Amino acid sequence: MQPLVAKPARRPGTLSIVPFDGTVTVKFSDASVASSERAKVLYEDGCDPVFYIPFEDIYFALFEKTNTTTISPSKGTASYWRVHAVGGSADDFMWAYETPETAALAIARHGAFDPEKARIEADPTEDQRHTPHVID
Repeated sequence: MQPLVAKPARRPGTLSIVPFDGTVTVKFSDASVASSERAKVLYEDGCDPVFYIPFEDIYFALFEKTNTTTISPSKGTASYWRVHAVGGSADDFMWAYETPETAALAIARHGAFDPEKARIEADPTEDQRHTPHVID
């Protein structure tokens, strides 16, 4: 996984959602459960960057929605999914803000994955690999 080194400028307490220029693949055990060239990265103060993958690029046949929900003042209510693949499963593996708050509308119909349960591989495009990044 490539580290995210550049952060967009933003005001404290705000979200920043930017497209990721490359491919993001999510695996559980040995199974690919999502892969996208249209992923977005959500930056939020005090949190690690999070990849969000469009629903169309998630293999929902491997998922089962759970009753778990959480609330974020800036993003809205998150719903969670359990993954079943390669003879195993993991609860609350993926979450999504199906009807997000205005500040997070760019991640509507996108899912994010628990980095402690998923293997998330971010492969930037060739142009991104050779572009100098500025860290603020």
